[in-house]
Amino acid sequence: MNRKEIEEQIIQNYRQEEQMMILVFAQWCINNDLDPAAIYLRAHPDQAENPALQQAIELTVSKDEAGEIADEMILNVLSLFGNEDLAFVVTEEIAKRKATERKS
Repeated sequence: MNRKEIEEQIIQNYRQEEQMMILVFAQWCINNDLDPAAIYLRAHPDQAENPALQQAIELTVSKDEAGEIADEMILNVLSLFGNEDLAFVVTEEIAKRKATERKS
């Protein structure tokens, strides 16, 4: 492989991993009865139309079919990709859920 091919392979790998991060985020939202598009829009108001998110949402399954995605895991995945804005909004949603659980 020449240098250009290696760079293209690295970019392709990153895109695939980024798509997996978006899918994990979308499934976490579904598992927690949240709208992935609405949560994403709060973090990134300038990205109302996000094809990668739409594709990920189409790939999600019902929360009954999905495995659990721990809050810590989604926050770690978002941080790994430098998506701090989305991690902040997710943290807000986790706090809301935990406050509601304490009241119950």
